[in-house]
Amino acid sequence: MGTETLVAEAADRRREQRGWYFYDWACSVYSTSVLTVFLGPYLTSVAEDAADADGYVHPLGVPVRAGSFFAYSVSLSVIVAVLVMPLVGAAADRTGRKKPLLAAAAYTGAAATTAMFFLGGDRYLLGGLLLIVANAASAVGTMLYNSYLPQIAPPEERDAVSSRGWAFGYAAGSLVLVVNLVLYTAHDSFGLSEGMAVRICLASAGLWWGAFTLVPLRRLRDRRAQAKEATAPGFRQLAATVRDMRRHPLTLAFLLAYLVYNDGIQTVISQASIYGSEELDLGQSTLIGAVLLVQVLAVAGALGMGRLARVHGAKRTILGSLVAWTVTLAAGYFLPAGAPVWFFVLAAGIGLVLGGSQALSRSLFSHLVPPGKEAEYFSAYEMSDRGMSWLGPLLFGITYQLTGSYRDAIISLVAFFALGFVLLARVPVRQAIRDAGNAVPEKI
Repeated sequence: MGTETLVAEAADRRREQRGWYFYDWACSVYSTSVLTVFLGPYLTSVAEDAADADGYVHPLGVPVRAGSFFAYSVSLSVIVAVLVMPLVGAAADRTGRKKPLLAAAAYTGAAATTAMFFLGGDRYLLGGLLLIVANAASAVGTMLYNSYLPQIAPPEERDAVSSRGWAFGYAAGSLVLVVNLVLYTAHDSFGLSEGMAVRICLASAGLWWGAFTLVPLRRLRDRRAQAKEATAPGFRQLAATVRDMRRHPLTLAFLLAYLVYNDGIQTVISQASIYGSEELDLGQSTLIGAVLLVQVLAVAGALGMGRLARVHGAKRTILGSLVAWTVTLAAGYFLPAGAPVWFFVLAAGIGLVLGGSQALSRSLFSHLVPPGKEAEYFSAYEMSDRGMSWLGPLLFGITYQLTGSYRDAIISLVAFFALGFVLLARVPVRQAIRDAGNAVPEKI
């Protein structure tokens, strides 16, 4: 192959990678502004307005404590994702046409998020429905987006490319959150009620998601399909994917470890605002500022941990981040109420490990996926990503429902990081990469 051809291929690959980064830029605003900051406290307040004298709402006749409604909605959204993601992933691999599926998922999620503008009064059921649709669509879209990584980056580039993608997402989250903070804190100056300001922030995330999705849809390209198997409905396709994974037990072992510790990460992300507002008595402006700090430091953390992985390998760097998560979460249990300074210290700790642990997990898993099975395998991976964890929110909600203490709920999540560390430490990743039929990078 001539030098000119190699240069042209490298230029095409870099152009596609830059387009790929922009999907994180587009959809991460949903994760930051909607799921992490505004929707939890706002939907909880809407549910509380609709609650009976004992503090319960009754969706479909089931008594649910208003303070647990958001956590249960997040947990329920994974059921939709479990049904849809394996089906979409297998179809993407079979047809090779990921872009139309990515567009459908992105614009379904963007539309549901934009419709959150209408969450006024006591419309908690509408809020729960839109959350389920948006969260499931986010999972499907991100699964397809992640599955491009092995196709657009050779093994030696993946840690860096994955880390840049996360950095793009956190940069977008920071930028939009600054605008949200101005609008929310100065809502009186704009002639808006507090509720209207929150609803505008929610809807703007959907508009941002839809607008910037146009960039990856223009730059990413579909590839000829390698897998020809027919897809099966919902849980049958998930079962077929798991059966295929059983032929790669070390890949399955890594995925199990990831699902455990990322369940903890995603629960912290989705429930931190409720913990801050309900248990620590912190105002919404303080919470937004803390999340903004997380976003800014996560950009540096993702890029910095990407560099650490080049020296120490992705697996060791992830293990180190899980130790940091455990210490940080345990410290969060002892935070005094009404002390925003300590909450900011906690946020700084989270920000420094958040982006890197997620980015390196994604790139490490990409090495363990058999060629031609990218979207199908990433459908299983995505089930515990971007707020799609189910056991963590369920445990968090049940713990609060039983004890009435968010401190007890938050400390229960330490188990996810401890168990995840043990499971990941036991995975021989070099052998897993060879067993998947991929080249083993020098540092992994």
